[in-house]
Order: sequence, then C-alpha cells, then structure tokens
Amino acid sequence: MAHQLYRNTSLGNSLQGSLNELIQSQQITAPTTTKLPFKLPHFDKAINSVLVQMVRNGVNFRSSLNTNRFCDNEWNFVLNDVEFRKVTELTKVDKVKIVATDGKDTGSNSTE
Repeated sequence: MAHQLYRNTSLGNSLQGSLNELIQSQQITAPTTTKLPFKLPHFDKAINSVLVQMVRNGVNFRSSLNTNRFCDNEWNFVLNDVEFRKVTELTKVDKVKIVATDGKDTGSNSTE
C-alpha cells in the first residue's frame, strides 16, 4: 500500500487514465491489464526506485508538531507553521501533512 502514494501523481493518473481508455475502447480487457508489463504494482515499485536513485536535493524545515500517528507500518505527521529552507530560499506554510513509509519491499504481494 505504501507505494500506491505515487498513483495520485500526474504520471500515475495518466497511466491509469490510459489503461481505462484502452479498456473502454475495447482494445484490451480489464483482466488483460494484470498481464501487461506496465501494470500498476510495477509502476508503484518503479517510481519508488527511480525517485530513490535520481532525487538528491535536500530541504530543511522547522515547525511545531500538531499530531503524529503510526498505523499499518506508516507514520503520519501533521505539522503547523512550517518553514522550508533550501539554501537561500525560504517558504512558509500554515499546515503540512507528511506520510512516511518504509520504502523497502516487505515481501507482500499486491493483488492488483
């Protein structure tokens, strides 16, 4: 489930939209999508792998913690009055929610 966070990105939405369009135009059937090399669980793992390898930028932030929660191997933090600092750039926001998951493969198989 943790990797599914990337499905709500523009790239993930485009992939899902394209698959739906192919199904609606009857170019493929819904069961066929589970056999395609670009099915969604593969996308989930691939996007996570690429982000780990390619993103090297860092940002520091300062805030006050509103709430935190740990459930289903996932941390949720809600922060208030957040200041993000990257080199000389400073950005302030009222509230931020951070969802942190273990990026390692836990060995569980997705049924999608």
